[in-house]
Amino acid sequence: MPTALITGITGQDGSYLAEFLLSKGYRVIGMTRRASTTHYERIEHLLDTITLAQGDLADQGSLLAILEEYQPDEVYNLAAQSFVPTSWHQPALTGEVTALGVTRLLEAIRYINPKIRFYQASSSEMFGKVLEVPQRETTPFYPRSPYGVAKVYGHYITVNYRESFNIFAVSGILFNHESPRRGLEFVTRKISDGVARIKLGLAKELRLGNLEAQRDWGFAGDYVEAMWLMLQQDQPDNFVIGTGETHSVREFCEIAFEYVGLDYRDYVVVDQRFYRPAEVDLLIADPTKAHQALGWEPRVSFRQLVQMMVEADLKRLSQARHA
Repeated sequence: MPTALITGITGQDGSYLAEFLLSKGYRVIGMTRRASTTHYERIEHLLDTITLAQGDLADQGSLLAILEEYQPDEVYNLAAQSFVPTSWHQPALTGEVTALGVTRLLEAIRYINPKIRFYQASSSEMFGKVLEVPQRETTPFYPRSPYGVAKVYGHYITVNYRESFNIFAVSGILFNHESPRRGLEFVTRKISDGVARIKLGLAKELRLGNLEAQRDWGFAGDYVEAMWLMLQQDQPDNFVIGTGETHSVREFCEIAFEYVGLDYRDYVVVDQRFYRPAEVDLLIADPTKAHQALGWEPRVSFRQLVQMMVEADLKRLSQARHA
């Protein structure tokens, strides 16, 4: 039974990855930070089948201790300060965790067991003000937020440890991936939750920022399989993961409201407060390399994703109302 360590297991991707690895027969260790209150709602159904270990990407000693105790075969680094707007309010913290945290984890692997296979969650936000459309593994980076800058550091330090110390370290450059488990602060979930609230009579409007921003959106459950496939290859490499399609925030609203029989134009209010200081206008993946080398393909379409998220929020809010 192989052992995998997942940092950020309480997040959207961590929960889906844990489910996927358990289905493959893995022993799953999830790293969580010590806190006075716990936020395990995404992994509550898994608590009997996984092991949680306390650790923090800001604390080198805790990383060494976890690797020493559990001796994982694979490490998936999904932990980060991952909400882009927050990275402007807390840029130093974002760098500390999202950038330097990667170095600490790689150093721990180098020290404890350089044979561990390492996955780094890189991001399409590294492309930022895109220099090429669509974006592929060789597209230059031009990040437009402290989060994007921190992810570029994490990406290159992963490549550096791979080339300097012969560590099997891969970087998955994942484009936007969503699900009903997405945090409510993210625009996609803000829309699906807002649509459900309006449909159920709990809200009258939905305030959003730039409706013309375009993203390559896929389903998080599909994307975690790509992470695993990267670590099963003969040689470590970087891969862009996305659908190869782009859709606007406006289109997301249109499909979401349409699903419950409403017109988004009657409810969506554009609010300048939600615009970014430096906007990323168009992100679209070229996932050709992943298709060819990994045999990976997304299964859930954009429309299916939007409808799945709205349906889940309708169910959640209806149950809460009748509880």
